[in-house]
Amino acid sequence: MTAYLSPFAADLIGFAGSFFIVAAFAYSNVTAQMNALWFNVTNLLGAALLTVSLTVNFNLPTMVLEVVWMAIALFGIVKALLKRPAATGTAQ
Repeated sequence: MTAYLSPFAADLIGFAGSFFIVAAFAYSNVTAQMNALWFNVTNLLGAALLTVSLTVNFNLPTMVLEVVWMAIALFGIVKALLKRPAATGTAQ
């Protein structure tokens, strides 16, 4: 992917990913009722953006961390979606 992405662009993408992860962490600490779906989607997006950045500025321990972070976020997304009440298609 390095042929398509400059180091500067990779850094910008990495900063965006970091922003999403920090925003999700801040949200989890200030909200009274956390939306698990929003929290996990935001973490997944952040980790994915950081992973893209790491394809240019490679660091193996950080890459492993981001892959694990994405796996946990995907688990959380599935769990949150399964907990949602089923929509009833009946109008009353």
